[in-house]
Amino acid sequence: MGAATTTTTGRSLTAVVLAAGKGTRMRSDLPKVLHAVAGRTMLGHVLAAAREAGATRIAVVVEPGQAAVAREIERAAPGAAVFPQAERLGTAHAVLAAREALEAGADDVIVAFGDTPLVTGATLARLRAPLADGAAVAVLAFDSPNPTGYGRVLTQGGRVVAIREEKDATAPERAATLCNAGLMALSGAHALDLLGRIGNANAAGEYYLPDAVALAVADGLTVAVVAVDEAEAQGVNDRVQLAVAEAEIQGRLRRAAQLGGATLVAPETVFLSFDTVLGRDVLVEPHVVFGPGVSIGDGCTVHAFSHLEGAALAPGVQVGPYARLRPGAVLETGAKVGNFVEVKNARLGAGAKANHLSYLGDAEIGAGANVGAGTITCNYDGVNKHRTIIGAGAFIGSNTALVAPVSVGAGAIVGAGSVIASDVADDALAVARARQRNLAGWAPGKRAALAAEKAARQKP
Repeated sequence: MGAATTTTTGRSLTAVVLAAGKGTRMRSDLPKVLHAVAGRTMLGHVLAAAREAGATRIAVVVEPGQAAVAREIERAAPGAAVFPQAERLGTAHAVLAAREALEAGADDVIVAFGDTPLVTGATLARLRAPLADGAAVAVLAFDSPNPTGYGRVLTQGGRVVAIREEKDATAPERAATLCNAGLMALSGAHALDLLGRIGNANAAGEYYLPDAVALAVADGLTVAVVAVDEAEAQGVNDRVQLAVAEAEIQGRLRRAAQLGGATLVAPETVFLSFDTVLGRDVLVEPHVVFGPGVSIGDGCTVHAFSHLEGAALAPGVQVGPYARLRPGAVLETGAKVGNFVEVKNARLGAGAKANHLSYLGDAEIGAGANVGAGTITCNYDGVNKHRTIIGAGAFIGSNTALVAPVSVGAGAIVGAGSVIASDVADDALAVARARQRNLAGWAPGKRAALAAEKAARQKP
């Protein structure tokens, strides 16, 4: 994604994002625009693109009463204005629901849709660029060998004259292959006038935003067309299209990671989030999932079948296979988390190791410490979470339970199988388990007694 072009520098931009659709084809209790693609909601993607295109004001038109959508807007675009659309009378009617934002004035206006998550900030910047050169309207369009279902961008002598919805188009108009992507930019000086004059004399009886094109042409104003790939312009209306969008953005993210210096052994099996950061010479083995908020330093290795979310890895860290890093996991230089280890809200110091079968939650583990197989930090007492502190160079024996809050000092050793509920001093040995007793010759007698009990049970 890119920033606004130089032709738009210094020009104000209002972005109107239409996000009021019910999304009934999603078959979901979740509003359509809140379904996620690459770890971010579709609406979040569009709002981010608007900011990247230089939006100085953002207005979002929403379904009334959708508190979850309002929360996402505040999270993704603090300060954005929210406007309810009580009636659905077409896209132009939806844009005018944000009349107050339009009346505030801007050099440029962009209309985008909350269910088009693949449109980038760079494309929105290109869409508004013709306005700085005098165009009153700019439409985003793509050429499609199979245009069925799309509105057609109609031209005469190389100039745009109208956009026609397919159900209103004549047979010759339907033969056109230049399709309307839906997104539009309007000059702030003409936006309200054009929008206000759009009528509903069409098959659906709706106020169509694309009709602004014919009005502008009739007024002698310039209408520009900005080309985009069909894949980038696609909207999402159902779960199938959601999966298509996911595949498209994953392809982008994987390519960017590889070009940035990371090796993905089997790229098609690695899933990245919109904000995943992979350093140089990072090696990612097959079937790794990166949730949001992951940063991987240079030279790290993430072995197969690992899942990371909200984690930060310093250079030279090794993770997995089959490891899970949850939010708040921080691994410092050279640390190692091995197979079937889960880390949550915990820091492993430089060179610290937890190689097998452990849970480390709400913990601080010092540099060079070794955590044995089967170790768990007992961080939750049923009401509150508590922290475990393990000092630098400490050795925690296998199958140890550390009952937080508890501290194990630097250089201390904890014997295998211990339950540690009290602090351990630096360089001390802690062993907390029952003393072993060996009874010589006891086993044969026990076996004989068991055999006799079994025989007694089998008698008629």
